[in-house]
Amino acid sequence: MNIRRSVAALSLCAALGAAAAPAAVADDGAAGRAKGLYGVKDPKFDGVWRQSLALLAQDAVGVTPAKSAVGWLAGQSCEDGGFAAYRADTSEDCDPHKGEFTDATAAAVQALAAVGGRSGTVEKGVSWLKRHQNEDGGWGMNPGGPSDANSTAAAIGAFAAVGQDPAKVRSAVGKGGKSPYDALLGLQLGCSAKAAERGAFAYTAAKGKGKGEPAANELATASAALAAQGKGFVFETVGKDSGTAPKPLRCADGKGGAGSPGDAAEAALAHLSRVMSGTDQHLKSALPGAKDQPDFGGTADAVLALAAGKHTAAADKPLKWLRSEESSTAAWAKGDPGALAKLVLAAHAAGADPRDFGGADLVRQLNATGPKPEAAAPGAESDSDGKSEGKKDDDGGGGVGGVWWTVGVCAVAGMGIGFLLSGRKRRQL
Repeated sequence: MNIRRSVAALSLCAALGAAAAPAAVADDGAAGRAKGLYGVKDPKFDGVWRQSLALLAQDAVGVTPAKSAVGWLAGQSCEDGGFAAYRADTSEDCDPHKGEFTDATAAAVQALAAVGGRSGTVEKGVSWLKRHQNEDGGWGMNPGGPSDANSTAAAIGAFAAVGQDPAKVRSAVGKGGKSPYDALLGLQLGCSAKAAERGAFAYTAAKGKGKGEPAANELATASAALAAQGKGFVFETVGKDSGTAPKPLRCADGKGGAGSPGDAAEAALAHLSRVMSGTDQHLKSALPGAKDQPDFGGTADAVLALAAGKHTAAADKPLKWLRSEESSTAAWAKGDPGALAKLVLAAHAAGADPRDFGGADLVRQLNATGPKPEAAAPGAESDSDGKSEGKKDDDGGGGVGGVWWTVGVCAVAGMGIGFLLSGRKRRQL
């Protein structure tokens, strides 16, 4: 049985670039797709991320991914164990200073740990994360960058996926050996914050000219709420809960707060539930200058975090919105492997059937964006007539060819970096 271990999304650059960029040059894949790769849009900014999500989603619902898909992702690994957003030519060396990313590395570790057979690549990725842990216990998107909630959350999910307790991953820099939870909880807005923001997480604690104090960020909050529970994108589901609501921060006269990662997660989930209750059960885009529109990826992240916290009754509300025809979620996700994978993971975690998501079979749609799977789950309508094979720990290659280029990152107004599917913004290198 595939490992079901526990990891938030790509940059705004990817969202903008993928929409306008030409399709990736085909190797021998179908419909203009490079061999083994999911999706036909240019993978320049999100190749590793969307591939990782696709593999995780397939594994979660019992689909055995194609060997070429697993090989493509493993082949994207840099010599030092890190991952770039995308390497067109895997024979070229990576730039360890700006070409490798915490988020991509952490996502790839989770995916390869789940599907099995690539232990060497997984171990190197975990070692890369440990080497680049900041003094405060967290991670920035780039090695050495200020710790942020999303990158730290992604790293926590990677350690959980390989069976390592994130609380025991201590920074080797400075004194005290701080853990990822030290950095993460330091980004939560406590009892001294405005009542409407208590329990939320800021993206980063970094301050600078024109940036002001750390502010509540719903996308960071969803990622942090999941990670504070010691979980990544995939975890064992717990079934329906009793309907209890998440517990907010306990404050008295502006004092108090979360005393543990579990308390912090509950407070973050309470904040997300409160916010969504005022917006027809979904999160809205928080990007500078963006229209008042739904954030589908961020809402899926919130569903995942609520389900991880055993609040499936609360998760059902935004999940119902995502499944509704009025939400236009289907149009948002159509043909996009990263978006489809997020919805599959959210539905699966909350106890819904991703094969009947508002009348759509998300699993079949996801499978159609990449190479034909080896096999589907027993009893499920299969997109493959192949048989599942045992996982071999051969750690073989399988990367695609082309010309390796260091990923450039778009500059965006306001704070920090982010994910495509959750709207997270990249900071300029």
